[in-house]
Amino acid sequence: MFSVFAGFVGSLVGLGGATITTPMLTLFGVPIKYAIAASMVAIIATSSGSASSYVREKLSNVRAAFYLEIFTAVGAIVGAFITRVISPVWLYFFFAGFLLTSFYALTNRQRRGPAPVLKQDKLSSWLKLEGSYFDKPSGKVVNYRLNKAALASPGMFVAGLAAGMLGVGGGVFKVTIHELVLGMPSKVSTATSNFIIGMTALAGASVYFTSGLLYLDLAAPLAVGTTIGAMLGARVLPRLANSTVRLLFFAVLVVVIAEMLYKGVMAL
Repeated sequence: MFSVFAGFVGSLVGLGGATITTPMLTLFGVPIKYAIAASMVAIIATSSGSASSYVREKLSNVRAAFYLEIFTAVGAIVGAFITRVISPVWLYFFFAGFLLTSFYALTNRQRRGPAPVLKQDKLSSWLKLEGSYFDKPSGKVVNYRLNKAALASPGMFVAGLAAGMLGVGGGVFKVTIHELVLGMPSKVSTATSNFIIGMTALAGASVYFTSGLLYLDLAAPLAVGTTIGAMLGARVLPRLANSTVRLLFFAVLVVVIAEMLYKGVMAL
């Protein structure tokens, strides 16, 4: 049942669910590297279960997703190779610090309110990074344009690196970059993150598979549960207000920060 819950929450906030499944598997006695590998498969299932619905609802910005995925996929492959040879203990603290910074920045952004992009940079304009969606709670069509595509690239590489190393979707990093750098609306950010997460996880999972760390008898039931949860979350997200999505993301972000700090301290 915990995998269903993980998929549901991950779908709503764009985390992929593995932020919950990875530590839970280790509590059940699964070695950390096997837990990471199994969670990567669950991330693929979660993304598949929700991404198609978000695309149908026109919430995902597919053009932006394909551009950003170039960097997250490379990062995931590099991260997975690093996990094979070293312990990521000190990176837990690094990621916790990054998340704390993201939390502070996103809180200030919420207080200021969304800043519309009045003029795109040349790369963002050339890539046509813009879109619109129908916001059900307000009953209005929301038009938006994205900016600073080049600046988002290294951040997305780091997101992929975190995903590949720790067996998480990297959605916390992706959503932060989407909103703070590109200027995505919250719903579009969550939906696009779910779209990217699956492709990122596939890149990382391929490394774990070739390394013999992917135990299918563990990954398969985990994938089924997270898929069910993701499909439920995809039905709920379009009915939520942007402020609700943002607050839920904040709550999960706090849990992730605590989780990273705890795992880092225990691994010392």
